[in-house]
Amino acid sequence: MRLNEISDNPYSKHNKKRVGRGIGSGKGKTSGKGHKGQKARSGVAIKGFEGGQMPLHRRLPKHGFNNIFRKQYTIIGLDDLQKAIDEGKIDNKKIINAKVLKDNGVINRIKDGIKLLGNGSINSKIEIEVTAASSSAKKAIEKVNGKISILLEIIKEESNGIKAKH
Repeated sequence: MRLNEISDNPYSKHNKKRVGRGIGSGKGKTSGKGHKGQKARSGVAIKGFEGGQMPLHRRLPKHGFNNIFRKQYTIIGLDDLQKAIDEGKIDNKKIINAKVLKDNGVINRIKDGIKLLGNGSINSKIEIEVTAASSSAKKAIEKVNGKISILLEIIKEESNGIKAKH
């Protein structure tokens, strides 16, 4: 075998169809697109068109809406906090906030803030800063002489003293 004898298998390569090059080519005149109409033109976009009948997506009723102001909190329970303290991930002598929780791998993402729920129980005295908390979580932390700070309330209190410019 020599380099000049090497070739592809027969019929493994197909030539490109040359459309619109005369009736002898088999793809002349209309280039295989039929006669006129929207589909014969370029830029066809008729998805969902049902031939004049009311399309399915317009026949069905609208339902609900997406609130653009909705806050997506990262949720953490008291049992998750206690487990992290027991494993030594978090030092309960220092202030616990979103950055501490993320840096120590207790949560993956902060999103719009941290919401503390009263799932499980806590028996360590802690000082924690969160964006929101359930009433059961607040009671449980206060029960073990801990301190909980809700960040949005602090921001509101600070902004009340400042006059807005128009």
